[in-house]
Amino acid sequence: MNIGMIGIGLMGHGIATNLQRRGHALTLLEHPGNQPLDALREGGAVVVGSPREVAQRSQLVILVVTGAPQVEAVLTGAGGVLEGLQTGTVVIDCSTSLPDTTRRMAQAVQSAGGRFLDAPMTRTPKEAAEGRLNLIVGGEASLLDEVRPVLACFAENVTHVGPTGAGHGMKLLHNYVSLGMVALLAEAAACAGRQGVAAGAFVEVLAKGGGGGIALERLKPYVLARDASGLRFSLGNAVKDLSYYREMASAGGAQLGIAEAVLGALQAASRDEGPEGAARWVPELVDIWGR
Repeated sequence: MNIGMIGIGLMGHGIATNLQRRGHALTLLEHPGNQPLDALREGGAVVVGSPREVAQRSQLVILVVTGAPQVEAVLTGAGGVLEGLQTGTVVIDCSTSLPDTTRRMAQAVQSAGGRFLDAPMTRTPKEAAEGRLNLIVGGEASLLDEVRPVLACFAENVTHVGPTGAGHGMKLLHNYVSLGMVALLAEAAACAGRQGVAAGAFVEVLAKGGGGGIALERLKPYVLARDASGLRFSLGNAVKDLSYYREMASAGGAQLGIAEAVLGALQAASRDEGPEGAARWVPELVDIWGR
């Protein structure tokens, strides 16, 4: 297929690479936030200057941008995707966004003659490069079945969770739980250091008991060797995702006490690190809270 992509960052670059390896022709949006595009260009990718041009060249458009405002801008803004959308084109939003925004954007895409799925991702840039992401999909099941071969180029697990917006809602639930667990473990690791508990012992005891699991495995390289590669996720994105979760949960009248505490701790950590705080990786909380 002719596939357009907007957002070739840490996750998007892996997605684009795997689509290209499997024979799809790519049109990419030029943007200062992109990872280097040299290899993708060498593989035949065309780079254009506006979302409208991406849509004009594509049968399917994948968005991997920062959040709800960016999704809305690239779809409905001046020179946006909707201005170049061909009838029947599928827009797949793999960003982390707000369900209410997602439903509005889906309606806008449909009014312009296109079709829409929200398909946010879990896992890390490592799995993106390996073509082993998890996708959480909201929208029509029949449309998901139609595009599933494309998604299989870069995703190991594809789970349909409900109607439009449900994918983004489930992603916020996932990130609240996963980031909350990592934050708890990082705070505990910082305390362990203050108490003279060896890092290896801290990890071993938790892994053999109630603290074991994926969150600990992601944080472990940093606890043991100050290697953040297990979770290359910035504090800025963590704050954004938990802010979205708070907005979603608040609108639904859900309990928010623990979420508010986690969000407040992350906001303070990012703020205390100064201008570069938002760019610090989440595993670095171990040091930030251990000073």
